[in-house]
Formats: sequence, structure tokens, C-alpha cells
Amino acid sequence: MLDNIIDITLLTFLVITALAIVRMYNLFAVIMLFSIFSLLSAGLFVVLDAVDVAFTEAAVGAGISTVLMLATLALTYKHKEEKNANRPYHTPWLPLTVVLLTGAILIYGTYDIPAFGDAEAPAHTHVAPYYLEKSLSDTGVPNVVTAVLASYRAFDTLGEVAVIFTAGVAVLLLIGRRRRSEGDARESGDDNET
Repeated sequence: MLDNIIDITLLTFLVITALAIVRMYNLFAVIMLFSIFSLLSAGLFVVLDAVDVAFTEAAVGAGISTVLMLATLALTYKHKEEKNANRPYHTPWLPLTVVLLTGAILIYGTYDIPAFGDAEAPAHTHVAPYYLEKSLSDTGVPNVVTAVLASYRAFDTLGEVAVIFTAGVAVLLLIGRRRRSEGDARESGDDNET
């Protein structure tokens, strides 16, 4: 009963946060709300006993993503007014159409998924019994989730970490290039004045 109350409370907060994000115009507030949404999602994953997913959501969604979006906002905010001064206002019909079409395709793709908790689902009849029975003897790790991520799927987990690391380094390089080019432009402007 308590789990149901916690689930409903977290889902309610997630919906409220999502609606607030849709209605916001201030980019800083949107970034902060996205961070709150990620933390609420991490809390929901903890309640669902997916601690590994919760940790990743908290670290990447609420942590790194928030920092990178704030850094991007800080670098682009001063150029916003001069670039958008003469641009006419556009209607959001194309983006709305793309989002609705993508959502419809994603919902259509869920029709083949087995029912939630179905004991006859392929994941429960093939691989899961082996992991539950043999993970401790195969890996020596008492936690089955840790055994799957760190032993059975170690190369996959390493690949995921490498992708996240590469994306972070790429963003930092792009931010660093932007700062260098702004510094070069300032220095050339100072040279022209003298």
C-alpha cells in the first residue's frame, strides 16, 4: 500500500513538472525543471528496485546534463537578442506535428511488448532464470543486477560508459572552441583599435 502511494505521488510530481516545463518560456527555469524531472525519475526507479538505472538517471540526467545545459545557456544567452532581433515569429505547427507523429510511432511500437509482469515473457523464461540461479557461482557477486552489469554484460556497460564519456568530452571541446574563438575575436578587436 505504501509503495502505491509513493508511486502515485512521484508520478503526480512528474506530470506536474512536465506540464510546468511545457508552459515555461524562461530557459533557465526549464533547465532547472528538467533537473527536477530527472531526480523524480531517479526516485521512481529506486522505488521500482532499479537502483542502477536510478543512479545513471541521477548522475547523467540531473547532474551532467544540467551542468552542460547551463554552460550552453551561459555561452549563448548574450548572442540571443542580436541574432533574433529581425527574425519573424514562427508558428510551432511543424515541431508539434513531428512530436505527435513520433509519439504515435512509439506507442504503436509498444503493442508487441509483453504485458507487465507476464510470467511467460521471453525475458522471464530464457535468460532470467539462468542469471538468478547461476550468477553467484559464476561471478561471486551476491547482487544479481551488479553481476549482470559488471560481469555478464561488462563489455556492453563499458561501451555505454565510453559513449557517455565521449559525448561529454565532445561537448567540452565545443564549449572550449567557442571560448577560444571569442577570445581571439576580442584580441583582434583590441589590435585593430590600437
